[in-house]
This record gives sequence, structure tokens and C-alpha cells, in this order.
Amino acid sequence: MNDNRRGPPPAGPSSGDDVAARAAALSMLDGVFARAVSTDDQFDAATDKLDVRDRAFVRLLVATTLRRLGQIDLVLGNFVERRPPDRVINVLRLGAAQLLFLATPAHAAVATSVALVKQGHERHAGLVNAVLRRVSEKGAAMIATQDQASLNTPMWLWKIWNAAYGEPAARATAEAHLTEPLLDLTVKDPATREAWAQRLEARLLPTGSLRRTSGGRIQDLEGFAEGAWWVQDAAAALPAKILLHALGDTAGKTVIDLCAAPGGKTAQLAAAGCAVTAVDTSNERLLLLRDNMKRLHLSSDVISADAVTWRPRAQADAVLLDAPCSATGTIRRHPDLPYLKRAEDMTSFAPLQRKLLTAALDMVKPGGWVFYSVCSLQPEERRVVVEAVLADHPAMARVQIPKEALGGESQFIDAKGDLRTLPSQWPEHAGLDGFYGALLFKNQ
Repeated sequence: MNDNRRGPPPAGPSSGDDVAARAAALSMLDGVFARAVSTDDQFDAATDKLDVRDRAFVRLLVATTLRRLGQIDLVLGNFVERRPPDRVINVLRLGAAQLLFLATPAHAAVATSVALVKQGHERHAGLVNAVLRRVSEKGAAMIATQDQASLNTPMWLWKIWNAAYGEPAARATAEAHLTEPLLDLTVKDPATREAWAQRLEARLLPTGSLRRTSGGRIQDLEGFAEGAWWVQDAAAALPAKILLHALGDTAGKTVIDLCAAPGGKTAQLAAAGCAVTAVDTSNERLLLLRDNMKRLHLSSDVISADAVTWRPRAQADAVLLDAPCSATGTIRRHPDLPYLKRAEDMTSFAPLQRKLLTAALDMVKPGGWVFYSVCSLQPEERRVVVEAVLADHPAMARVQIPKEALGGESQFIDAKGDLRTLPSQWPEHAGLDGFYGALLFKNQ
């Protein structure tokens, strides 16, 4: 529910020889690799003095460099004999990304990169000039023969996905991560979806989300100020859709949304007429949830608490737990993620996920529903967590998700009846994020 997202940005800055946009991109790339700070957390500060078009170019340049990093580094390795300082490497990476993948004129990419490296590493200006001119001359032929799927995926992730999904699916997922995702919206009133699709020049997807193919600032789009819709990936919208389908008549039903911020799922539940309690540990993110709910003219009880230990006064009709996870299902939108995490991080979430799911089961009344979801592609965060918790709770039963809850998209239901989306699915609609979810019922 990040209302700062855009559609596809322009291919270049407002000034072809402008160094300021490249300097902002360099600062962000340094932040990822030197300080492990996400690009989202850096973007506003890095680009606050740039105009709208330059800000969009910075976002595109950084994302492209990260998406294509394996290919870029392999090409650069052919022309750099001795590794220069990390900041110089990042200047070369940004220059190569422009030459190889953004169709930036060679003179602009090389000249701005040389000017950039002179800001602190002037003695490497000749190296940058020479290497990027070689990339301009020979790089295109080199990338034409590369295996882009495996090169741009860290080997530890590549091995996990191959083991979990098989080589074809892993390769297709890695290929999908190389594409710029489109903008998905959830409309508050389902009866107005088609009208909003026309007004926003968007496509109505089978699951009910709108997908927009043109750009522009989110805040400037029609319907934003009046709260007619919010930003939410089509896959991220599915857990609440499934839970609402299970509830049937939703009017007045009590639903607890755990780990709720920034509030996309809370908004879905409240818009459907549920009495929602939104719980999250982050006060900062809860402020964003409150702001979003205010803009959407929706209401919910908002509680800052640790869901592991917090309990409601009365058990609810349903609980939605979108648990903290590695978020590897969102790499299309966050190409810095594989470089901010390590292989050992992938196993760190499961203990907390089990505790949260155990707590969720305690919060729901007999005859009620729990939906567990993660935006992760890692198997240890998905079915393994659900089955471990169910083994200790015989009163809970796993229920097959009906395709009707997904707009008839049965391809998103796995052999166990759980929700499973992969970025490689829906190529006819330009893909979606990777999600897993399980629908659970508490017996009387």
C-alpha cells in the first residue's frame, strides 16, 4: 500500500549530461552494498533536490543495475584487471547499466560516469573512461550470449529455488525478476471496478485488481485524493479475498489483521463490512496505516502490540496473519533484496512465524477462520510452518482454497489446496508477486 509507487518511469533524466541524477543513484547503490540500506529507505533523501523526471530516472537506473548486476559484473570483469575501490566499481556498474540496458547514448553515459568518479576518485577517471568505452563497443555482443536468469540471481537463492520448484520454474521466476512490475490497485467499492479501470486507463484482472500500464505520480491519479482505491499488488490482495470468501456474509464479522501495516489488507476487510482490529509492532508503520485508512474513509481499531503475546478481549470470527518473512516473493519490486540478505537469513523467520500462527489460532473462536500468508518463495517459511503448527493443534483443519475465491484462477492453488503464486505465473498479465497462503478452520 505504498502510495509513492509509480508506473514505468522515463528512460532518461531531464538533462542528458546531468550528473546530479547519477550521483543520487550512486549514493543509493553505495548504501545497498556498503551499509545494507534498502533503496526505498534511501530514495527520498537521495533525490530530494531533483525534479520529478530525474527522480524517476534514478529509480529506474538503480533498479536496472541491481536487476542486471550479474550480467554487468561479468562484462566489466573482462575489462578491469585490478579491482578499484568499491565506489568506483559502482560508478562502472551504473555506466554499464545505461549502455547495455537503458539505451543511453554512449557519450552521455561515459561523460557523466567520468564526471561522477572525479568526485572523490579522480585518479580513476581514465580507468572509467576506458572501461566504459570498451563496454560500449563490445558489451552488447557479450550479454547476447549470457544466461541472464542464473547470472542475475545469487547462487544461494538459485539453488534453493531449483530444489523447491524445479529448474524450469526457478528459471522462469528469475527471468520474471528482470522485468519492471506494473502498478496494481485495489478498488474500495467492487461495483465500480470497471468504471475505475476506464478512468485510470487500467486493465481489470480476473482476480479483481486493476493493473495500470502507464506512468504518473500516484497522488496525481484520479480517485487517489477521494480514497477510491489503494496500491496493492494483485498477489498481495489474494489473502484477504480468500478469507472474505470463507466468511461468506461479512457484515459485522470481527476480523483481526495481524502484522497489519501499512494496511492494504485491513482496508480490504473494512471495505467489505468487517469490524477490523489491526495489530502491528511498528508505531511508524501504524501511522501510515492510519493515514491510509483516513484517506480511504475506512475505520478500524488500531493497536500497537506484539501479536505473539497480545490477545483480544473476545475471540474473533477470523484472523488474517500476513507474517514477517524474507519477502523474496517481491524481488520484482525490490531488486535490492537479494543483496541485503544472506542465505542464513532465510531460516531466521520461521520460529517467529510459528509463534505468530500459534497466537492467531488462539485468537479465533470455534467455527472461525485463520489465514496464514507470506510474500516469500522460501519453502521453510511456507507449508513447513503451517504443518508444524497444525501438528500441535488438532482442533484446526486445513481447508482447500476454492478457485472461486481467486476469480477462477485455479493455477494459484497448489496440490495441497494452498495459495501459491510465483512471479513467473500470469505472463499474459505481466506476472505478479510470489505469495503463499493456507486457509485454516477451527472446529467446534
